[in-house]
Amino acid sequence: MAQESSGCDGIDFGTESRLRQAAAKVRGLWLLSLLACLLALCAGTVLQAQGARVDAQHLSVELVVPEQQLVRSASLTAGLHFELEKGWHVYWLNAGDSGEPPRVRWTLPKGVAAAAFQYPAPQRLPLGPLMDYGYEHDVVFPVPIKVAADAALGAATLRADVDWLVCREVCLPGKATLSLATTIAAAGTTAGVDAGHKAIVDRGVASLPKPLPAGAAHFAASAKGFTLAVETGQQANTAQFFPTDQTVIAAAAPEQAAPVAKGVRLELVKDENQQGKLSTLNGVLVLPGGASYTVAATPGVIPAAVLAQGHADSGFFQALLLGFGGGIILNLMPCVFPVLFIKGLSLVQSSREERSTLRAHGWVYTLGILVSFWIVVAVLLVARGLGHNLGWGFQFQSPVFLALMGLFLFFLSLSLAGQFEIGLSMTSAGGELAKKQGYAGSFFTGVLAMVVATPCTAPLMGVAIGYALAHGGAGVVTFAVFTALGLGLATPYLLLVYNPGWTRLLPRPGAWMDVLKQLTAIPILATVIWLIWLFTQAAGVNALLGLLGGFLLLAVAGAVLGRWPAQRGATLSAIVIVALAAALPVYAVQQFGAPLGAAASTAKGAGNDWKPFTPEALAMYRAEGKPVLVDFTASWCLSCQVNERVVLDRADVQDRLRRSGVVLLKADWTRHDASIGEALATLGRSGIPTYALYPASATAPPQMLPEVLTTGVVYAALDELHAGTAPAGQ
Repeated sequence: MAQESSGCDGIDFGTESRLRQAAAKVRGLWLLSLLACLLALCAGTVLQAQGARVDAQHLSVELVVPEQQLVRSASLTAGLHFELEKGWHVYWLNAGDSGEPPRVRWTLPKGVAAAAFQYPAPQRLPLGPLMDYGYEHDVVFPVPIKVAADAALGAATLRADVDWLVCREVCLPGKATLSLATTIAAAGTTAGVDAGHKAIVDRGVASLPKPLPAGAAHFAASAKGFTLAVETGQQANTAQFFPTDQTVIAAAAPEQAAPVAKGVRLELVKDENQQGKLSTLNGVLVLPGGASYTVAATPGVIPAAVLAQGHADSGFFQALLLGFGGGIILNLMPCVFPVLFIKGLSLVQSSREERSTLRAHGWVYTLGILVSFWIVVAVLLVARGLGHNLGWGFQFQSPVFLALMGLFLFFLSLSLAGQFEIGLSMTSAGGELAKKQGYAGSFFTGVLAMVVATPCTAPLMGVAIGYALAHGGAGVVTFAVFTALGLGLATPYLLLVYNPGWTRLLPRPGAWMDVLKQLTAIPILATVIWLIWLFTQAAGVNALLGLLGGFLLLAVAGAVLGRWPAQRGATLSAIVIVALAAALPVYAVQQFGAPLGAAASTAKGAGNDWKPFTPEALAMYRAEGKPVLVDFTASWCLSCQVNERVVLDRADVQDRLRRSGVVLLKADWTRHDASIGEALATLGRSGIPTYALYPASATAPPQMLPEVLTTGVVYAALDELHAGTAPAGQ
């Protein structure tokens, strides 16, 4: 049998011909399928309606006109009413990172004119890493309509060609033609009103942003974008700004809010596509509770009168009292116990000294606390001025700080345990040189008290610190509040040294003091163990080897000082060894430390329903109508850990939260996270623990729980939540 000739590729021509025929059939089927899909899409999104209402994919849209007839020389307000399926949304004038707003084209009788429809205040709609601005559930767009004096009398038809984009995970375009038959009557005629339609339009008008008087809004350039200050007539701790122009503000970036004298201040992140200087910053400001305002902010330096809190701000004096009271209570927190052991030991040693000497030590100790507070405040204000959102206890987010702090306390515990004599020289008295060392010891013990106190936020402290840092623009306010906090921390010791009756009750010095000194090393070493655990959380297991090596070198340095005390060569050798001990964990963190975000998260917990916090997750659950409890916590926050283990993670509390329909989000601040810092700032807080219970309503302000939790506190908050609004799923 003769064979068909083959080409150079080794495929015979007969086979090639059959393949071409098959490919042609496939192309034909593909084109038919594509055409069918396009026809189906058009059929589902383009609707020609004979009435005023159309049901489309995932929404219905209706032309609502309350007046049953139009009247010459009269004005009225109609509305476009969108009702959306759960989870679907349409867009605001500025859609955010994606999307398009609804649009309408009118065909109206001669003499009847419709203005552009008006946009109610929107809400933030997170979609993955993007942020959209729009509306869920339902929205009414008011439309002003004016009837001329010479409009033709008689029957008339209002026609609106509407198109929109409705989105969830996917977006579907839609179109509809809405028509409404009516009549035009002579001037002076009383038009009947449809009460149901009037209620719908009135609701849309009520949701429109209110205008602000001229000069009520100002903005200035900042490190990350813009600082916007708006005077609305009353202070607000939280707010959301929606820019009218699409390429001005980064839509997905969190907005840090703080109260000013008669309004609110927002820190806004500039959009990467924004170029040049803005002549006006236009948009809508939405406050807790749903109040909204149109903003036309003028550029330049924000007037000091706008940022000021007023000369008789009761909030300032309240913050001072809360700070002072919180500082006193801080002495009872477990973070400060090791330092109180040291001060108690020094007080026993010096109890028989002159009263003036004891008082001097008390004030030097106080000065050490205050100076360290002032330094931390200065760092916080400078960092915030540069656009970094740091909060109370920020240093415990650094593995290097944790390592150095652990090494210092370990070296101190070696001295207290008796390996060498240097720790007591910092707190003893007697002789000119010893007196100098004693005052230095009191000063640095005050510094140490402040440093180890930062992982704890005592009751009353949260509001005071949040108020102080929220008013960073007024440095005097911030320093005053933190000074009150430091004085509160120092007050118990000052009372002790100023009361001679109390000091006489102290025992006489004796051999028992050596035993007490060695016992004092125990809580110090317990603190070291805790710092090692925190270091592992922050830097990972691999970097732990460097810290353990540092402990070994410190033990060698202590042995050198103990074997050859007060000898210059031994002292210099010990200094070199101590420097190497400090450098070793720093090197390990840089070379072997876990990357940011890789540390273990306290959001992981067996047997509970906690989910990791993100601003997008919070917005999503609130948009779905679910109440949310956010636990702002960290591994280094002892108060947080106690609250979680004693209250929040209890089986009965978890069951009550679950039955209440509350979504649980855990904001783990063990490592620095700018979004968590910004979320705290919007709540008027800058430290942890912080607990915010958000109602199901997306616009209702959160309920703030106290820093110290009990089951009764949590249950009472849930009862109040139910009294205000029923959670989803109930």
